[in-house]
Amino acid sequence: MVQILIILTPILLIAAVTDICWRKIPNWLTFPAIIVGIAYHLCNAGIQGGLLSLAGVILGMAFFLPFYLKGGTGAGDVKLMGAVGGFLGPMGVFYACLSSSIVGGLYAVLLLIRHGIFKETFQRYWAMLCNVILYKKIFYIPPGNPAGMPVLKFGIAIAVGTIGYALADLKWAINP
Repeated sequence: MVQILIILTPILLIAAVTDICWRKIPNWLTFPAIIVGIAYHLCNAGIQGGLLSLAGVILGMAFFLPFYLKGGTGAGDVKLMGAVGGFLGPMGVFYACLSSSIVGGLYAVLLLIRHGIFKETFQRYWAMLCNVILYKKIFYIPPGNPAGMPVLKFGIAIAVGTIGYALADLKWAINP
């Protein structure tokens, strides 16, 4: 896991920086990362390792594809999570997605607080939840000023969540 973390960490940090600076995670980063992840496992564990790595790529992309299709994330986020899956495999990418989603949720709340729209957003979502509970119908309430909503750069959440998961997994592997 240490070798994987040494290779994966710079990829994730570059993705976070490009997402911050240009709101884009480039193909020149994600596609080679996917190939390197699969090749790494092919060399170290043979065909079985390569297939597990490929399964991680597919699963990682599958986790984020619905959010991309709904406009919640960019295509770069989907491909970056595929690259994470190429390195961590199916189980690892599951936990990386979970931890990245938790980090992303906290990041979103902090952005809403920083921009002074947390209360309005909370009230909208509370009203939508009450509508589902009381009337069993989903009713979307759009934000009052959609242009004023802050942009969530999810590459940051993927980087922090994945590195955090990998370090925690490494710690548990060393100290069971």
